[in-house]
Amino acid sequence: MIEITEQLATQHPNGKNVYMFTLKNSSGTEATVTNYGAIIMSIKVRKSDGSFNDIVLGFDTPEEYWSGEYLKNYPYYGAAIGRYANRINEAAIIIDDKKYSLNSVNPGYQLHGGVEGFDKKVWDRVSVTDGHIVLQYVSADGEEGYPGNLTVRIIFSLNEDNEFSYEYRATTDQPTAVNITHHSYFNLNNGMGRIDQQHLRIHASHYLEQDPNYCTTGNVLPVKGTRNDFSSYNETGNIENPGEGIDISYPLDNPGIQNIAAEAWCDEQTIKLEVYTTEPLVHLYNSYGSPDIKGKNGQQYTAFSAFCFETQVHPNAINIPSFPNTILRPGEVYQTKTTYRLTEKG
Repeated sequence: MIEITEQLATQHPNGKNVYMFTLKNSSGTEATVTNYGAIIMSIKVRKSDGSFNDIVLGFDTPEEYWSGEYLKNYPYYGAAIGRYANRINEAAIIIDDKKYSLNSVNPGYQLHGGVEGFDKKVWDRVSVTDGHIVLQYVSADGEEGYPGNLTVRIIFSLNEDNEFSYEYRATTDQPTAVNITHHSYFNLNNGMGRIDQQHLRIHASHYLEQDPNYCTTGNVLPVKGTRNDFSSYNETGNIENPGEGIDISYPLDNPGIQNIAAEAWCDEQTIKLEVYTTEPLVHLYNSYGSPDIKGKNGQQYTAFSAFCFETQVHPNAINIPSFPNTILRPGEVYQTKTTYRLTEKG
C-alpha cells in the first residue's frame, strides 16, 4: 500500500497555492514532489539502521526554489523541463515551412524551454490517489515563442519494488515542438560531497557531437577511446581534464522501458540506481557549472556535487532531420515514461 500525504506549503508570489506531496511505500522509501515546477524535492531510501539516504539535491521548502539567490545561477534542481529540453540552436524552429523565433536568455540558442519554462510554473493539482500524483500545466499558444496550446500532465508514481516513476502526457491544438525531460541531480552519498568516485554507466556506444555552444550538430560519434565513454562503469572523476565537466548526450543502444538505460552506485552507500525509459537518449551532466549554495539540511552544494541522467529525445532534433521527430500534432498524444529503480548494490 502506497501512502500519500499532501501539505499546503506556501503561496507563490503569483497567488497560487504551492503544495508538497509525499509518496511512501511499506519499506520506508519515500519521494516528495511539489507542484511548483513539478519539482522532485527528495527521494529517500530507508537504510537498515533506520536513517535515510536522500539521493537528490534540492531544498527543504518550495519557496527556496524561487529565491533570488538561487535564481542568480540557476541549475534547475529537480524540475520539469519543457517545452523543449536542452538546447535549440539559433533559438528558432521551423514547422511546416513556418519559422518561429523562440525566447532566450542565451545568445545563439534556447535552453530548457526559454526564459520561463515549465520549471518555473505552478502546476495544477489534478488528483492524488492510488499511489499516483497527477499535475497539469497548460502552456498557452505563443508561450516562449512556441505555437499551439499545449496541455501537459505529469504523473508521479511509487511502488513496493522501490521504483519511482514519472510519466508525461501532452496534447496540442496546433503543430508544435515538444521534448520534455526532468532534471534531478543525483548524489548517491546522501547528497554529500563531490561525485568524483561515484560510478556511472550509460548503455550507449555513441554520443552526439556538439558545437562550442553545446548544441548538437547532427554527427553521431563512437565513445570508444574518448573521455565520454560510460559504456562500462566509469568514475565521474576518472576522466581526462575533469575540470571541463561532462555535458553530453548519449543515444541509447537499446531504448525501451524494459531495457536499462543508465545506472550508478557509489563507494560510501549500498544503494544502486537504475534508470529505465521509453526515451531514446540519456543526457549526462556532472554539474560542473552548478553554483555554491546551501541546500537541504544545510549541506553545501558546489560544482561536481551531483550528476543528472536526463532522459529525452536528441537535443536540437527539431533542426536536424536525421534525428527523431519532436513535432506533436493535433490528435496525437505525446507520452513518455522514466523509472528510477532503487536496489542494493551487489
